Parts: sequence; structure tokens; C-alpha cells
Amino acid sequence: MNTFWLKIAALVVVVLGVVILINVFSNSEPEPRPQEKTFRDQIEEDDRRLRADPQFREPPKTTTPVQPGNQTRTVEPTRTVEPAKPKFRELSEIENIDAEQLFNNAIQFRKIGRLPGPRYKVMVDACRLIIQKYPGSEWAWKAKRMLADIPEHYRARYKITEEEIDLGDFK
Repeated sequence: MNTFWLKIAALVVVVLGVVILINVFSNSEPEPRPQEKTFRDQIEEDDRRLRADPQFREPPKTTTPVQPGNQTRTVEPTRTVEPAKPKFRELSEIENIDAEQLFNNAIQFRKIGRLPGPRYKVMVDACRLIIQKYPGSEWAWKAKRMLADIPEHYRARYKITEEEIDLGDFK
């Protein structure tokens, strides 16, 4: 009988036993990996943010000079009443349904545009159609918000103008 192979097998068993014992008795725990946003998390966040109702932007803080010592202080505006929802042009029921369908298509193509390969062209075209067909409506404002939300290099690629992404006093 050849003892050479028995010696090698015994050595392998001993090495595996040592590795297992080191892992069992080591006190170091693996570092948790930072939680990254998944594609699903990103599209859910986009969906929630882009479908949200418009809100007034926060007014900027103003500084006023104080007489003694020429110091300045920050004055925060006081708010006692919630600002009213902005007024948009009313659409007929058919126009509203059409605008909503176009907007939902734009949302879907925005999700697809986040994937490698496809881009935002169809979304941009849908948003421009909404802005053209229903100017001054809430759907046109949401389409402008969607256009304003795409990355800067895509704005340049699709020649999105400042007028197309102007949200006025809302966010």
C-alpha cells in the first residue's frame, strides 16, 4: 500500500480543520456593505417625486442691517397659513385623460431611460407634446419638472431649453 497518498490526504484534512477552526473562533465579523439604491428604489423614488403635486418654493432668507454695531441678522419669514395650491388651466375630461396617458407614457420611458442602452428621447418627446398640447395645465407643469430632472448632458443632447424646464415659483 502506498503511504504517500495517505500522508497527503491527512495533510489536506489537517489544513481544512485548521481553516475551519480559525473561522469559527475568529472574533472579526465581516463589515456590512453599504446599502445601495437598487433600480427599483430609484424608479419608485422618481415615480413618487414626479407625480407629486406642485408646492411653493421656500422663500429665501433675508438679512437686514441692525443699527447699533452694524451687525446683520437673519430674518425668517413667518408662515401661519399653508400656501394654496397653484392655479392651472382647467382641462376638459377628454383632454385630462389624454394628458394623463401621455404623462404615464413619459414616466414609463423615463424608467426605461435609466437602463443602459435606451435613452430619454421618447420621454422628452412625450413631455414636449404635453407642454405643446396643454400649456398652463398641471400636466404641462409636471412634464416640465420631468424634463428639468434628467441629467445635464441629456438636456444638451436633446436641446432642452430653459423655457421648457421653467417651473416658476413651484418645486
